[in-house]
Amino acid sequence: MLELPALGWQSIVIFVVFALSLLIATYCTYAERVIAAFLQDRVGPDRAGPYGLLQPLADAVKMFTKEEFFPGGANKVLFVVGPCLAMITALMSSAVIPFGNTMSFGNNAFFLQGIEVNIGMLWIFGVVSLGVYGVMIGGWASNNKFSLLGAIRAASQNISYELAMGMSLIAVLMISGTLSLREITLQQSVAGEWHAWNIVKQPLGFIIFLVCAFAETNRTPFDLPECETELVGGYHTEYSSMKLGLYLFSEYVNIFVVSAVMSVLYFGGFNFPFQYELRDWFINSQGWELNSAQNLITLLGTVGLFLKIFAFIFFFMWIRWTLPRFRYDQLMRLGWTILIPLAVFNIVLTGALILFGVI
Repeated sequence: MLELPALGWQSIVIFVVFALSLLIATYCTYAERVIAAFLQDRVGPDRAGPYGLLQPLADAVKMFTKEEFFPGGANKVLFVVGPCLAMITALMSSAVIPFGNTMSFGNNAFFLQGIEVNIGMLWIFGVVSLGVYGVMIGGWASNNKFSLLGAIRAASQNISYELAMGMSLIAVLMISGTLSLREITLQQSVAGEWHAWNIVKQPLGFIIFLVCAFAETNRTPFDLPECETELVGGYHTEYSSMKLGLYLFSEYVNIFVVSAVMSVLYFGGFNFPFQYELRDWFINSQGWELNSAQNLITLLGTVGLFLKIFAFIFFFMWIRWTLPRFRYDQLMRLGWTILIPLAVFNIVLTGALILFGVI
């Protein structure tokens, strides 16, 4: 086995995490078209490669080779910084997500996680909050009133729904007593059974988080910052070439990240039912070493986590091609007068259940 220092193994994990984030986001564009075609009973992408599987690569070539365009009166520096900031913050948020348990090779053991910090949830919220600056900067630097209106909408929408989202997570943090995503995942692994998952303890909190996730990622029915019927194309109206591609791509990276966060917080993360029984069977019946059996369980758990993530991504796309968008006043009313009071009620209810020893 290749002997590498712990930092070397962790560097490989970080590289793989970022590569997977980019690859999954790339093929989310393909999945979006296929799912839309299926739901609308029409033919999807079928020209670029078998079953259209090379369509994302064709789109990338198109984006990179299109003409660079800067609108008159635009701030050229900020016009470029906006999409770059949106993409960087989207990728940074995936660094603290635990995609698997511990892998051991000889004397080396490492987490299938970019970085493990005890403030993982604060990291994600802090980085995601910076993403709105990419939208605001791009909309303002475009020197276009429609783009500026879309950017203002995006900022007010994100701020409004971040409040309800953060308050929905307080109940999870009250139960777990930690901000570490890894610790929250491990606490849901009691006997490897699904009834230890937080979705059983926090169904209302999950529903609030899910609705806010749609708003935070600007997905239908919360895609008002990009509303074509009112704003031409929203905050990225004036963008072309790969600068537009970065904005569109960052949306899919955010969908992947928020799906992973929901899987970790509410659906056990890399845990799956009967994982410990399966590990013991490999050790006692098949004669495997502990490290080998644990490594296999870790890989199976990683596969299980990605299946949960893909299920959420499909749900995001299913909703997009099923429901119409809200009016902006409806969007704001839902956030401020319904979701935030519900989140407060959920916190009080969770506190009462903890006080009386129910959970």
